[in-house]
Amino acid sequence: MKVPQQLSDPISENLKKLAALFPSAVKDGMLDVESLREELGDFAEIQPGDEKYELNWVGKQAAKKKTFEPLLGKTLALKEDGKNTDTTQNIYIEGDNLEALKLLRQNYYGEVKMIYIDPPYNTGKDFVYTDKFAVSQEESEEEQGAVSEAGERLVKNEKSSNRFHARWLDMMYPRLRLAKDFLREDGVIFVSLDDGEIANLKLLGDEIFGENNFVSKVTRIAKRTSDKGTHFRPTKDYVVAFAKNIASLPEFGIKKNPDQKDYKLTDASGRKYKKSGASLYQPSLDSRPNQRYFIEAPDGSLIIPPGKSFPTDKKDGAKIKPTSNTEKVWRWSVDTYLKQKDLLIFTEGSSKNPLLDENGNQSKWNIYPKVFFDDDLQATLHPEDVVYDYPNSQGTKEINAMEIPFSFSKPSGLISFFLSLLRDDESIVLDFFSGSATTAHAVMQLNAEDGGKRRHIMVQLPELCDAKSEAAKAGYKTIAEIGKERIRRAGEKIAAELRVKKAAIEKKGELKLDDQSETNPYILNPDALDIGFKSFRIEDTKINWLKKDLRGEEFEFDFDSADISDKDALDFVPGTTDHDVVYELMLRQSNIPLTLPITQPVTGAMRTYLYGDAYLICLEEEISKTLVTSLAALEPTPLKYFFRDSAFGKDIALKDETFRRLNAEIAKNTADQADAYTVEFI
Repeated sequence: MKVPQQLSDPISENLKKLAALFPSAVKDGMLDVESLREELGDFAEIQPGDEKYELNWVGKQAAKKKTFEPLLGKTLALKEDGKNTDTTQNIYIEGDNLEALKLLRQNYYGEVKMIYIDPPYNTGKDFVYTDKFAVSQEESEEEQGAVSEAGERLVKNEKSSNRFHARWLDMMYPRLRLAKDFLREDGVIFVSLDDGEIANLKLLGDEIFGENNFVSKVTRIAKRTSDKGTHFRPTKDYVVAFAKNIASLPEFGIKKNPDQKDYKLTDASGRKYKKSGASLYQPSLDSRPNQRYFIEAPDGSLIIPPGKSFPTDKKDGAKIKPTSNTEKVWRWSVDTYLKQKDLLIFTEGSSKNPLLDENGNQSKWNIYPKVFFDDDLQATLHPEDVVYDYPNSQGTKEINAMEIPFSFSKPSGLISFFLSLLRDDESIVLDFFSGSATTAHAVMQLNAEDGGKRRHIMVQLPELCDAKSEAAKAGYKTIAEIGKERIRRAGEKIAAELRVKKAAIEKKGELKLDDQSETNPYILNPDALDIGFKSFRIEDTKINWLKKDLRGEEFEFDFDSADISDKDALDFVPGTTDHDVVYELMLRQSNIPLTLPITQPVTGAMRTYLYGDAYLICLEEEISKTLVTSLAALEPTPLKYFFRDSAFGKDIALKDETFRRLNAEIAKNTADQADAYTVEFI
């Protein structure tokens, strides 16, 4: 430990003394004068309505404001380090996740089924905040300990900080608020966290998603071997779940996976069954009509739950309405019993058997329903809110098996478990704190297992690896590089395992390649599994918007006085590709995924592109009537056309004719659509 440069800090020392005496008077390292007065018995007069229940912190209003601040001058640039980029439906984004959420919001608004994030836990050792000014790596390591590849400093949120909790909340609020916009009505977000900020996360989630949309706080057994605690050994963390609209979120269910060996009895039809673990009589049941009745035992005696009232008729199925809450009842109604009496098992009751016979004496019988193996094979249960099966050690072994050095990776099985609860195998899954890309791994693995078509969107800041880390020694410069490499290696491993299964089944003659209805389609065709991703990076805009109405004002570009000999230099940033422009334009469209194919639909028009089958982007430097005629003849008619202003030069008449002609084509083919698709110019 270094000798501190500062001689003393009397203010902090006094605050610590106050906090020791009056904990509520010091919040996030700042003195709350009103709370201190209250601790001393001096209560200000509170008017009705002045108080309200909410989570508050210094900087909350600024965090809210940051959520809705427009993001100008940024775009997503396609990079060459993706995999199967022409066909994949998956996306990896390198950059600040708040910027990424703002860039993607319009494209994926209300489209995501599940979000899983594993944000910084705010332990005092991790990095939870990004200062938007550049520093050198050396300066940052000296002052704070980490820096992003773009030179953005990641502040180490020391526990001694005056805004320890507030900084974490500053970071989380805008990201969770934007995340809500991505979720479908039946969507859900899962957030991993430990004890440090779990209370604040719950209150923050209540405010953003609504207290009624809280699903659960699941305890996860994370480790069993550590003895680093002071009073208890730390073994757990949590996963908090919130629904977008809990009324639309289907109930979670997991298969029982019964062991056939436990079903040792066989009925007349040959069905295997066992005795239920719960008697037909449950003492906790409230008294209900039609559920207090006689059941005839094998020896002819009658059986009834505890109580003082008995049916007048001494026969099987005779009922009586309970006279008080002390009168106990069966789990089944009398009508259900008469229909299903063959599904009961009679056993000898214990000496403490509470059931009575028709004379009010202790019955020698107890009754249990039969439980059939084939029913249990199809049955589901609600999952427990404690998860035992996915400790951290699994995640470490998993990523080490791929020869990728990375610490604290969550096991992919944990995310697969949450995905499986949703029973939706064609959904979009988002993780904007993706780290080593465990979530992408889980999506590919679960698709391979159940034939699903889930898609993933990963976002990760290009945080530099510590120069002394094993990852840096292995050649990884950033955490984002680790995540992308994991997707590549995990995908290839999963595809290889599918090929092995296919070969084994074909060898046994159990697989017919023309029959895809009886087996996983990826076993039949491993190459059909999507193990790729489009790789994007957040960069400065590629379009010179300043001449295009950035201030929200209409103005005509003066072609007479401008040098337009190099139109690309006029319109775009140096080094910009046509595809860069296409994607930047698509970021401004609603609910258009960034994974659609880009084609060139017009022969000879080398810079004219069709995105999907709906958006025509013409980046030609010159526009002719012949080209416009070709565009008007495209089938199906695009929903929107984009042109460069500079391509028309001084020919305003041609520009006007192009607009009217193509707009008429759009109107003719989309008359029944409410959206106003049109022709736009950049």
